[in-house]
Amino acid sequence: MVIQWFPGHMTKARRLLAENVALVDLVLELRDARVPVSGANPLINELIGKKPRLVVFTKEDLADPRMTQAHLDHFRALGTTAVALDVRDRRKVRKLLAEIRVAASTLVPTDRKTGSALRAARLLVAGIPNVGKSTLINTFSDRSATKTGALPGVTRAKQWIRLADGVELLDTPGLLWPRIDDEEVAFRLAVTGSIGEGGFVNTELAASLLTYLYGAYPELLRERYGIVPHAGLDGYALLTEVAGRRGLLVQKGEPDHERAANVVLSEFRQGKMGRITLDRDLDHA
Repeated sequence: MVIQWFPGHMTKARRLLAENVALVDLVLELRDARVPVSGANPLINELIGKKPRLVVFTKEDLADPRMTQAHLDHFRALGTTAVALDVRDRRKVRKLLAEIRVAASTLVPTDRKTGSALRAARLLVAGIPNVGKSTLINTFSDRSATKTGALPGVTRAKQWIRLADGVELLDTPGLLWPRIDDEEVAFRLAVTGSIGEGGFVNTELAASLLTYLYGAYPELLRERYGIVPHAGLDGYALLTEVAGRRGLLVQKGEPDHERAANVVLSEFRQGKMGRITLDRDLDHA
């Protein structure tokens, strides 16, 4: 499976974060809970230096809860503060914002005589495309503070957003980083929607996803599509079964693989197959 991406985007992303990280007190790094390893920015440690960081696994409601807990435990064992949530859950987001305020309050410069803060705490939200940055910011601010959408890269320009209780938040466009030369990473990012349409062939991507699910979550394939494991099923054979069971056929009753692929990818991204994690190892480089 071939997935195309463009190095120029990576260069722009690196420059953008490097320019803005000096302006803030705390970095909030978002990662899709389904790909907490593959969805990491491998350059972020280099770019933020010793800047305090909080990692948030977004889309918790779509990920395998057992794997999410395993990844969180691993992060915390390594000394990295990490939490998981659905960014649309206002109760959990309010709790996260309260934790951020406490952490940031110790990082803001203060008046030597009075001890009062000289400015608002500043927070930078960073992550790859389609990880939920704009939705989280909207929930933080309880209004449509930024434009959101399902396509990677909808948030184009940086903008400061003032939140309650003395926190200023900087949103940055979601941009990918140079790990796309790893085919498995590229597959996972494409499946979760971080690589936009045109960077891959839908049928190939859906076939690869079905192959993964056949090995890791066979019970979900059985429940969703009635596919019972048996010998000889590769990705395209699985896609053919989906097409047949959903009545996605072309002339002469041949399976419509393109339509079947669109169904598989859409239902995965919407969580209709169940809660699935694509990163199942705990190797957080």
